[in-house]
Amino acid sequence: MHTSHDLSREDCARLLGAGVAGRVAVGTPTGPHIVPVNYALDGESVLIRTTAYSLLGTYGRGAQLCFEVDQFDYELKRGWSVVVRGRGTFVDDQDELAEIARSWEPHPWATGQRNLVVRIPWTELTGRQLGGGWDPWEHLPVRRLA
Repeated sequence: MHTSHDLSREDCARLLGAGVAGRVAVGTPTGPHIVPVNYALDGESVLIRTTAYSLLGTYGRGAQLCFEVDQFDYELKRGWSVVVRGRGTFVDDQDELAEIARSWEPHPWATGQRNLVVRIPWTELTGRQLGGGWDPWEHLPVRRLA
């Protein structure tokens, strides 16, 4: 059995910044839904592109959202998870959208028009690591380079 410990805010931000895809949880009238997404960061916010008709587009504005990125090594039974919590907003200011496009725009993997940018500014950033004696950063299967 491995021990579990909290990651520092700095480690959480570093792992979050290296990630490419995660999951966002959103509440709906039929209950919570978890949606896999790819994402980008803008300061202390997660950015996601979606459609206005998606679950996130329909129920995400003003809602308390939760975003998670993680990695697990099933053979060695170790891993980590980083969670962002914040109230979702929609980016509709043209200057802000242009700045996002110049810096680090989220590029959806799914086909179709995804013109809605959802921002999750984190009010809470937490993480946990299972197993000591290893550095999650050194074992990332993929790292975002830009």
